[in-house]
Amino acid sequence: MDKLIITGGAPIDGEVWASGAKNSALPILAATLLTADRITIHNLPHLQDITTSLELLGRMGIDCVVGDKMSVELGGKVNDCRAPYELVKKMRASILVLGPLLAHYGSADVSLPGGCAIGSRPVDLHLRGLEAMGAEIEVENGYVRARAPQGLHGAHFMMDVVTVTGTENLLMAAALAKGTTILENAAREPEIVDLAECLIAMGANIKGHGTGTITVEGVERLHGCEYTVMPDRIEVGTFLVAAAAARGRVKVRNTRADTLEAVLVKLEEAGATLEVTESTITLDMHGKRPRAVSLRTAPYPAFPTDMQAQFVAMNAVAEGTSRVVETIFENRFMHVQELSRMGADIALEGNTALIKGVESLSGAPVMATDLRASASLVIAAIAAQGETVVDRIYHIDRGYECIEEKLQSMGVKIRRVAG
Repeated sequence: MDKLIITGGAPIDGEVWASGAKNSALPILAATLLTADRITIHNLPHLQDITTSLELLGRMGIDCVVGDKMSVELGGKVNDCRAPYELVKKMRASILVLGPLLAHYGSADVSLPGGCAIGSRPVDLHLRGLEAMGAEIEVENGYVRARAPQGLHGAHFMMDVVTVTGTENLLMAAALAKGTTILENAAREPEIVDLAECLIAMGANIKGHGTGTITVEGVERLHGCEYTVMPDRIEVGTFLVAAAAARGRVKVRNTRADTLEAVLVKLEEAGATLEVTESTITLDMHGKRPRAVSLRTAPYPAFPTDMQAQFVAMNAVAEGTSRVVETIFENRFMHVQELSRMGADIALEGNTALIKGVESLSGAPVMATDLRASASLVIAAIAAQGETVVDRIYHIDRGYECIEEKLQSMGVKIRRVAG
């Protein structure tokens, strides 16, 4: 099992290129099931979850041709409407094939998902929404078995909690449903807007994406298109926080600052100087230690749960005390125990972390427990004195492309070794 060895304390100053957004690319790949026409998707990140998605689509009969610069061309009719456990267990986003398969082919057998162990993420809202659109669904032997032999019809569906993947699944299903679908209390994340824009490029009729109410007029068929995936706002945020924690400077290219406003506000509060252009964000701490910032996670456009762990790591070496409240996932402070091994002063009270910043952390062997927790450990290691060994980095490889090469371009002393 691979490990990352990081020697902290090096000056951080460099440039790095952000990849395409995994959380945008995965639903867009699933959306290709809505048509048999050829679709070309650009700016895909080179990640295991993307590889798993392409393998899943290939297993169903879709022809996938990977081009240069991380583009892929897909097309063809599905001959197997089944997403088996051996693939779905690797990646929760596999549930996103449920809506497209049902809408286009009238049948789907999808294993219940696996993924990071950061808390309960039930799929009941997906199923209730599809049932409201006319699907017949049974859950048995670990599989969702869904049928809609006469196709789906429009529905007015209120989601009682905001769910990103639920919104995406129902949005894709509604694109081919007969009549009008209105999704209330829909998630507003930029990745949902990106998916909707891809569906519109395929011929879908969608309004209100990016707001809490999305209206979809179903069309008879969708067609092929070319589409470029948006930049990964969480990867961008992670690089910015790494530089802030290490009192350094970084210029991140291929960015969209409008998708990161809540994070950028907190970085300025921490004392960072930010320079923003249409496609770059530059952060400079001018050698100063960050100031502690308190925050509370909540659905977009509030502070993202996927940036919480990174800010906890920065706060661990910041001036002052901070309070970080996690409202999205009930088990998303698993990084705290590992940060404490490095000398962080953090107390947990339910869904709240109380952090007293220390002058410096010390390198130590630590273990990643999920994707964003692993990023927080890397940030802590960059800011720490001495050597840190981060184990179980398959977690970080699920969400960060070429992490060591990109951090090296920022000046980080980091290398990967086989375990």
